[in-house]
Formats: sequence, structure tokens, C-alpha cells
Amino acid sequence: MTDIHPLPSGPAAITPGWLTSVLRSSGALPAGGEVAEVRRVPVGEGVGMLSEIEYVHLTCAGDAGGAPDSVVVKFPTANEQNRAVAQQYDVYRREVRYYAELDPQNDAPGPAVHLSAMDGDDHFVIVMENLAGYDLGDQVVGATLAQTQAGVDLLARQHASFWGRMTEEEHGWLPRAADSFHAENMYQGVQFGWDPMLTTFGDHVPESVRGMKDRFVATVKTLQAQLDAEPLTLAHGDFRMDNLFFGSTDDHHALTIIDWQGPLRSRGMHDVAYLLCQSTQIEVRRAHERDLVQRYVDGLAAAGVEGYAVDEAWADYRAAVLYLWCYAVVIAGTLDSANERGVRWMTEMIKRNVAAIEDLDCRSLFV
Repeated sequence: MTDIHPLPSGPAAITPGWLTSVLRSSGALPAGGEVAEVRRVPVGEGVGMLSEIEYVHLTCAGDAGGAPDSVVVKFPTANEQNRAVAQQYDVYRREVRYYAELDPQNDAPGPAVHLSAMDGDDHFVIVMENLAGYDLGDQVVGATLAQTQAGVDLLARQHASFWGRMTEEEHGWLPRAADSFHAENMYQGVQFGWDPMLTTFGDHVPESVRGMKDRFVATVKTLQAQLDAEPLTLAHGDFRMDNLFFGSTDDHHALTIIDWQGPLRSRGMHDVAYLLCQSTQIEVRRAHERDLVQRYVDGLAAAGVEGYAVDEAWADYRAAVLYLWCYAVVIAGTLDSANERGVRWMTEMIKRNVAAIEDLDCRSLFV
């Protein structure tokens, strides 16, 4: 590990020698092989908001065995405004610890990780499998029914892996949905971000939602408490299309997920509602959401979870749809979108969440 630390300061500092050490340490590169050359390709604009992500293509020499010909490398964002938000929510440390401690316990598929490490409090590097050949989800286009079903199926597997086992002793570093720094930041962030969100995206927010700020803020902690009620599980926390890779060949997983910067101890419906009300195409959600909630409950039961009835799941779903308006406001009202595509996916996120709040009469949940 002495050849790995200090970590590169950014993508331009990646060297063949450093990647040789990383891949040897992970067992992906035999001792007789080395990375002779690297070629960096940035991921498209507007995909990552809190991190910089690059594909790095490798030319290996010597006895390289089955070493990968490319990897994905992830660094903190260079955008100062977004980095400040990342530090406030401690997202870098949460992702590094997820891969080190929880990924091996998760029955849902994810990419192979060659390195997940930090230097100091706010600098990290993750080197992982390049999911080349998979189809990356598109937050702007939104999830089809088949893609949403794949997401619900993956979440049932993931949540069943940790259902009722999120103990303070083992998982105390993960914030809970309520009474945690994350919960308080969401509570404060929605108040701070509401007006800036309307300034940029107000054309997509009807008066019925514009005018609910005070009652919504007064209800946030009640909604957090509902999503914090036992049994808890491991929630991904940012289960949206730009983090989902859909299999395109028979040897692929149907779906795999990246970006574990926002994991929580929460009710699992947090993730399900996040997918349905902010990523799934509006007409798909309207036509199929009750069936999709039932599919999730059935998936949990098939994985061994007992006692979670569909009526309870539906109540959690409506509460989560309303609470996740916090996320829409904080994302759209505090982050610097920095590019056209970022604005486009934030716009769709807001439109979908607004529609779900209206369709499900979520304002009836106000305290």
C-alpha cells in the first residue's frame, strides 16, 4: 500500500506505475505484469455531480494474465460548490467505507472494486471495473417499465441482505433516516434550497407545490421518523438512472449499480420511491406503481423477509414520495448543475416528483 499512498490528486496524476500497484494489490494483475501505458477518457458531462469519473484504458506488458484492459477511476469533484455539499453530507467517506465493509455482504450485483481509499478527510480515489457493454441508464429519458422492474428486483435483493440487521454497533457510521447529521442537513437544505430551486426550475413547479413550503418543512421530520422505523435496511440513497447499468448480453447481470455516496439506514421504500418518483417515466409509474410496490414486497418475501405487508409498503411509499421532494429541492437548489445535461435531468426529476406528489395526494400527509 505504500506504493498507492499518497493517492493521485486528480485524473491527470494517474500514472502507469500507480495503477500497476493498485491492480497488483487487488489481485487483478500478476506480479510479473505491469501497466505500461494509460489513456484517459472523461465520462460525459452532467452524469456525476459530486465526483469526477474517467475511463482509463490500459496497455499492459509482461505477464499480465487476465488483467483488465480498462478501469473506471473516481475522484472528488473539482467544482468547489458541489464539493462543499459533498463534505457537508460526508459522501466520500461513506462510499469508501461501503465498498470496504458492506459490498461483500450485498447480494445485489455491483462492479469489482480494485481500490477504495481516502487520504485525509475529503480526498478519495476509487478504481473499479469498467462496465463496458452494459447500457447506462439515462436520467433525462427516464426508466421504462422493464428497467423499473429490474430496479425493483435488485432493490429487493439488496434490502433483504440487510433487513433488520443494521445495528448501531456495526453500522453506526451510517446515518439513519432521522435524527442524524444527514437528516438535519436535508431539513436545513430544503429550506435553504427552496427559493433557488424555484428561480431556476419554477416553470415546472405548479402553484399547488410552490405554496406548500411551510407545511412541507413542518412535516419533514415526521416523514423522516416514518422512514426510520424498524426494521431498517441498507438504502442506497441515490437510486437513479445515471447510477444504473442494464445488462445487454446473456452473461451480464440484468442490472448493476454504482455510486454509493449516500447510503443510509432506512426503510427500503426510500430507494423504491426514489426510483419510481424521480427516474421512472411518469406514464409508466401511473400505470404500474401499485404492481411495482407489490413486486417489491414479493421479492423481499422470496428472499426470506417476513412480515412486511403490501399495505404497510404502500403507506411507506406515499410517505417516501413526499419526503423525497427534499432531495429534489436540495439537488436543484444547492448544487451547481454546471452544464446543459445536468439542468435537463434535474428538470425531469422535478417534473416526475411533482406529478407523483399530485397523483398520490401526498399533501394529505401534512401534519
